[in-house]
Amino acid sequence: MSLTWASSIPGQAPTAAITGMVSAVIWRPEGLLTLTCEVNLKTPSSKKLVGLGYMTGSISPSICKLERLSSLTIADWKGISGPIPACITSLPFLRILDLIGNRISGEIPADIGRLDRLTVLNIADNLVTGRIPRSLTNLSSLMHLDLRNNRIWGSLPIDFGRLRMLSRALLSRNYIGGTIPDSISKIYRLADLDLSLNKLSGEIPASLGKMAVLATLNLDSNKLSGKIPDSLFNSAIGNLNLSKNSFQGYLPDVFGPKSYFTVLDLSYNNFWGPIPKSLSQSSFIGHLDLSHNRLCGRIPAGPPFDHLEATSFAYNACLCGKPLGACK
Repeated sequence: MSLTWASSIPGQAPTAAITGMVSAVIWRPEGLLTLTCEVNLKTPSSKKLVGLGYMTGSISPSICKLERLSSLTIADWKGISGPIPACITSLPFLRILDLIGNRISGEIPADIGRLDRLTVLNIADNLVTGRIPRSLTNLSSLMHLDLRNNRIWGSLPIDFGRLRMLSRALLSRNYIGGTIPDSISKIYRLADLDLSLNKLSGEIPASLGKMAVLATLNLDSNKLSGKIPDSLFNSAIGNLNLSKNSFQGYLPDVFGPKSYFTVLDLSYNNFWGPIPKSLSQSSFIGHLDLSHNRLCGRIPAGPPFDHLEATSFAYNACLCGKPLGACK
């Protein structure tokens, strides 16, 4: 059994905004799920509601009476508020919990790890607070974790790597601090890791560059420091964003044929010295941003530098050569 509320149905504008609390769910033989609600039907008074799904209210603990519920999706209604019922963790068959784009508040249930069949946990774009529960790493079937744009704080669980089935971990725009757990490198299926716009500190574990399928690594806008591991520049990662941190020192001169980047952003750090000549040995670099550092010296000639704009090198100490001004 699945329960889905989805908004913005193409070509269909709602005739009313629903307010109230869901109190029961009825499964009909024809396959239609009808909600019995304590509701007030109100014709939208604002033109902003025309063509958009909109519903206010909260998720009642009565939802937990659906013992065989496998999917709960209340996505992008923008007005659903209140906490996630703690009893949600008692639903043994729940595989999908998708509450993206509402005003859900409170904390993630502490024993969320009881949902051993859960494959999707998406509470992005809400007002969720508190720490990531320790039990979350018990979700052995979890494939998609999306906690973006909330108010989650604290550190990442040190045993985050226990989520062996995880392919996407999206936790940007929170208040997550501490260091990046080295155990993440044990998630051999992980292809997309986004920890940007948090308060992470310390160094990047070198083991992240040895992950077989990690293709996107976004760590921008944190407080990371130290030396960038050489392994990141000769890995499967094709989209690497380390901008707006506190990295410093010389850029590693370790690029080679395995270096293939659609995006390589190292801007707004404290790198100094010359641009590594080995960058020209990369298989491909689509977008390169080295601006707002302390780099100095002649910009190497040839690809990928011959197709880059001046903005890629702006606001450095003393870079020169095309596409900037001639060296003196």
